[in-house]
Amino acid sequence: MKNYFFTSESVTEGHPDKLCDYISDSILDECLKQDENSRVAIETFAANNTITIAGQITTNAKFNVEELVRQRIKEIGFDNSETDMDYRTCKIHTDITKQSPDIAMGVDIGGAGDQGIMFGYACDETDNYMPYAIDMAHKLAKKLTEVRKNGTISYLRPDGKTQVTVEYENDKPKRIETILISTQHKEDGTMGEIKKDLMEKVIKPVVPQNMIDENTKVYVNPTGRFVIGGPLGDTGLTGRKIIVDTYGGYARHGGGCFSGKDASKVDRSAAYMLRHIAKNIVANGYAKKCEIQVAYAIGMKEPLSVCVNTYGTSQKSEEELVELIKERFDLTPDGIIEYLDLKKPIYVKTTNYGHLGKESLLWEKIIEM
Repeated sequence: MKNYFFTSESVTEGHPDKLCDYISDSILDECLKQDENSRVAIETFAANNTITIAGQITTNAKFNVEELVRQRIKEIGFDNSETDMDYRTCKIHTDITKQSPDIAMGVDIGGAGDQGIMFGYACDETDNYMPYAIDMAHKLAKKLTEVRKNGTISYLRPDGKTQVTVEYENDKPKRIETILISTQHKEDGTMGEIKKDLMEKVIKPVVPQNMIDENTKVYVNPTGRFVIGGPLGDTGLTGRKIIVDTYGGYARHGGGCFSGKDASKVDRSAAYMLRHIAKNIVANGYAKKCEIQVAYAIGMKEPLSVCVNTYGTSQKSEEELVELIKERFDLTPDGIIEYLDLKKPIYVKTTNYGHLGKESLLWEKIIEM
């Protein structure tokens, strides 16, 4: 399609699913700080004023899980069990075992920690080679959290969502059709005040003026009230925001989540690597957009397949690009971990506002190909 509308969403760090992602990645990072060879597969569930953590960890690290979790909940801003959650009084349950020896015997020799398919994508729509809609949705969600935490808008609470609809003309972003923001607030925040403040202090500082016109629609809290939020308003679960974490639905996703998993899980590490490769194919001028898929088998080192799609925007054939990738990059789990330095405790930096497109992350580095 040459002319169309496309929509992507993001969420704030106080969204119940993101709360769970953040807790899971915090546990992973704490393990890696003390033992870089830690094997971690942790999921968190949040409901009402209760956090449940379950999964498998094999590590020499020693730390107080409950203390870490309460610290993270406090950091996000949850301190009221009547409206969302209270870090001081919430119940925390853990059910953590060690990695299955059946899985470990394949990972120990450098094989993939699971079977599956992973995707990486990049395009030339933005400076960071991300699709425009998800990039803008992330920026709005991040700004929404910023004005809450620094007190610019004092009545905001942690939970929130953003959504952006972009009009494309000849496959290029032309204008923004719709901006939707749903934000949790205290009782004393009126709808008129919220709409005015979000327009002046969130939307205008973030969205380029030339992308908004008289026909752009802005919706704020469409139900008219958002006081109850966080895990009290909806349950949260690790890995339930995989489209927010990647490309906002503009490119495909293999189905495996990222948060709470160490880099031996190719769901995470291979997706990061493929983003790196796709970004560099675009950044080096081989194509205007690029999607890459690989497939792995549990316990096996080399991917079963590599597929490249440049949507007709490359002068090179997809077969040539596949050969270039195979020659240039080691796509074994160990090769990816070494290349991207994935044994470091870097993962809490990825949790919120997208795992991709952040220039500080190593897989976003532009290289010469």
